[in-house]
Amino acid sequence: MRSEPPFDESRRLTGSNLYFDGPGAALETLGAARLDEAALAGWQARIGRVRDALCWPHAALVVRRHASGASLAFAAPLDQLYTAAEANEWAWRASLHAVGHDGADGDAHAPGYAPAWDEVSALRTFGAMAAEEANPALLALLAAARARGLPAHADDDLLSIGEGVGSRSWPVRELPAPAAVPWAEVRGIPLAVVTGSNGKTTTVRLLAAMARAHGWSSGYSSTDGLFVGAQRVDSGDYSGPVGARTVLRHPGVEAAILETARGGLLRRGTAIHGARVAVVTNISPDHFGEYGIHDLDDLAQVKLSVTHALARDGLLVLNADDPLLSRRGEALAAQGARIGWFALDDAHPRLRAQRAAGGATCGVRDARLWLSMAGATHDLGEVSAMPITLAGSAGYNIANAAAAALAAAGMGIAIDAIADVLARFGAQPGDNPGRLQRWRYGGGQAGLQADVQVFLDYAHNPDGLRGLLHVAGTTRAAGRLGLILGQAGNREDSDIRALAAVAAGFAPDRVWLKDIGGEYMRGREPGEIAAILRDELLRQGVADSALLVCLEEARAAREALRWARAGDVLVLPIHDPAARDDVVALLDRLQEADWRAGTALPDA
Repeated sequence: MRSEPPFDESRRLTGSNLYFDGPGAALETLGAARLDEAALAGWQARIGRVRDALCWPHAALVVRRHASGASLAFAAPLDQLYTAAEANEWAWRASLHAVGHDGADGDAHAPGYAPAWDEVSALRTFGAMAAEEANPALLALLAAARARGLPAHADDDLLSIGEGVGSRSWPVRELPAPAAVPWAEVRGIPLAVVTGSNGKTTTVRLLAAMARAHGWSSGYSSTDGLFVGAQRVDSGDYSGPVGARTVLRHPGVEAAILETARGGLLRRGTAIHGARVAVVTNISPDHFGEYGIHDLDDLAQVKLSVTHALARDGLLVLNADDPLLSRRGEALAAQGARIGWFALDDAHPRLRAQRAAGGATCGVRDARLWLSMAGATHDLGEVSAMPITLAGSAGYNIANAAAAALAAAGMGIAIDAIADVLARFGAQPGDNPGRLQRWRYGGGQAGLQADVQVFLDYAHNPDGLRGLLHVAGTTRAAGRLGLILGQAGNREDSDIRALAAVAAGFAPDRVWLKDIGGEYMRGREPGEIAAILRDELLRQGVADSALLVCLEEARAAREALRWARAGDVLVLPIHDPAARDDVVALLDRLQEADWRAGTALPDA
């Protein structure tokens, strides 16, 4: 029987990452020996000998110890990353083998792979692999682009030089000589990178709309797909490097806004350089346990790795209301980073100090949003009149608006275009699909008390759900609260329970417990997450009679609508894109038909 490997998540790092600024390889140690000091020292020594044998530079070499083991990462040439990943696995196996740990190699060796017990043979294997993988023409073109100050993006299939309308691409094994590249025709475009725990997609959409209002054909990548202008060109989660490269190679894009999620940063890093702006919206508990990330400090470090994507004079936009970002941003500023601070209160001490020093800020004063940039102050309008804020009740969207406005100014977008978008964005359902959408049925259509109100949002972690339920609560009178609740399978049980605890704090009258289908199950059994949520809700005092299991998201939404009566508020965090499309279509049909609570729903 084949033994399990003593590591997990062995991967290529195709760009700057949590560990160092550049490409390389990383893995996560597993098993009883995951923190054996002799083995870790052996790994470092063996990577050094691999580098000597392959004539690789002795660059960054990182052992990052954490609660569940260690991340072992080292910098390697961009054109030999598959070899680097194989060498990383071998170096850890061989180090465990040398100190006598059972299962270090077992029967894992196969023809063509490096044996843990024979270093001479292993190094010969890596030499052959590196020779096969090496692409000196690729490195020569990357160096030529860098010497000219031009962006370039490479993956397994293509090399592109320049970006968007100014880009040219070639297959990586059919590259031209540097002299044959039309250098005068290639150029970069205005570029922003957006990350954070919550609010990424909304901030990206706001920024893209501002770029369009400025006159640019904007493209953006997000968890919802790839977009050029207002049109979706592909569906799916494109918040990683594949999405970024695809947008940056599109010939119709004049400005790019790239959502950059935690997973992509940890799996591959970011290959973006020269961004005018990088935004970190906030840091909140989510995805703990993966890739050795166990607490908020770890997560902040991951998110702030987007600083590597900035141009030398680029603007790092940070949330002054977030304690971790406030503290870490101060340290980055001391190191020379150019920071732009946003907050809900324009009188926040950090914003005041930033303006006094001539820096950029955005915040709320006297119920209006104010932007300060390059020594000038601009009134962006009344916050309660901005549709995305739901009459000022959605504090997290006020923060997203401030972040987007500051980032847009950092990209060079005109102030009038920024204010214009804030005055109208969110008024139409297509502006921000799946994020704080609201439907009102019955009396609410005439400005009276709504028969039933429905809120649909992504709300995928405790802070996101708390913000959504708070907004819903501000519109609720004497009616009941109905909630759909579920979570992705790659969260730890404690994270799932934390989500349930937030829900319980708002005293829902009915909760439908769901799965998030498809890839979101992440190895969990059907109903497993619903059972954890139910157990925690009961522990938090929610009545058993208020809890129903309905694992399909779209069907759970239908059950909630059938349950609703006049005055009720339904909160529907819908996560699977296909289910969301079905639910949105149903809610739109009900609005067109002037549906009232208690009447039949149309067939699915």
